[in-house]
Amino acid sequence: MKEHGVKVSNLYISQVKRKCGIKVGENYNLLKSEDSRQPQCPAEKEKAIKDALEHFGMV
Repeated sequence: MKEHGVKVSNLYISQVKRKCGIKVGENYNLLKSEDSRQPQCPAEKEKAIKDALEHFGMV
């Protein structure tokens, strides 16, 4: 938030972690129906999350 001025949800963080090959915990809040869609992380927020992961040495 301080660096890029955007708020990101835990969903977006876990999506980016999966893309980077970082193992994430199991999701216990599963969707109620199979055809439901999850929102996808926008490109500008994905870049901010990747920058943060690099800053903390996770990537």
